[in-house]
Amino acid sequence: MVIIKADKDSDAGIAPTKETKEAFAAMGKFNEELVKAGVVLAADGLHPSSKGKRVRFSGQQRTIIDGPFTESKELIAGFWLWQVKSMEEAVEWLKRAPFDGGAEVEIRQVYEVSDFPAEVLSPEHAARMQAFRDELQKKAAKP
Repeated sequence: MVIIKADKDSDAGIAPTKETKEAFAAMGKFNEELVKAGVVLAADGLHPSSKGKRVRFSGQQRTIIDGPFTESKELIAGFWLWQVKSMEEAVEWLKRAPFDGGAEVEIRQVYEVSDFPAEVLSPEHAARMQAFRDELQKKAAKP
């Protein structure tokens, strides 16, 4: 998963300027490259945190916290879900992305069922998780 971190500008919303239009066009071209290469599984931007909520869990209590959230360095502005052969391949793709201005983008591997040791995830639970993932993939593949 490629995680695009928010900054004060992205968390303020999308302002229609010449710069944002050019940035969206460049990102659109990059996304087309990813699709043509069969790398991207999902991609989207997120609305500003002012439109979001957080749920804090403490025992049985649930506390709802309305956005905006003040620590923008802790926020996500968007994401890609890529299927690549290695972390190195993901890094090579990301280096081609049209980011600038000190942007920092994080790459994290998504857990596979096989990544969990049997002491943590019983074979029965692993089979249920794999069936769940298989069902999601079938639904995503339907037109």
